[in-house]
Amino acid sequence: MAPEELLINYLPILLFIVVAAGVSVVMIMGSLLMGNQKPDPEKLSAYECGFDAFADARNKFDVRFYLVCLLFIIFDLEIAFLFPWAISLGAIGIFGFWSMMVFLTVLTVGFIYEWKKGGLDWE
Repeated sequence: MAPEELLINYLPILLFIVVAAGVSVVMIMGSLLMGNQKPDPEKLSAYECGFDAFADARNKFDVRFYLVCLLFIIFDLEIAFLFPWAISLGAIGIFGFWSMMVFLTVLTVGFIYEWKKGGLDWE
């Protein structure tokens, strides 16, 4: 095969990269030109876990941020386990189905417990 023929095979990839880069630049420029640019000190300040990031490091830290983070990770992982399970459900059979039902039941009971204890309420 000649080198010219090999390069022609890569032409669609090159076109895709050029179009993707062009669309990206157009969207960024459009956002910068047409967007409402009214920065103020509140918008420009760093926001880290509910307090000023440049304050004293010995300040008390609200534990609710940790709780929200942990709950997000738990339920995010639940979804991450559901996708491969749903795809391979035909191959793993009834045992795989009931194993996931037990897993979902444990997560649901934990969610209800957290809800009843008020861990999801933000005061």
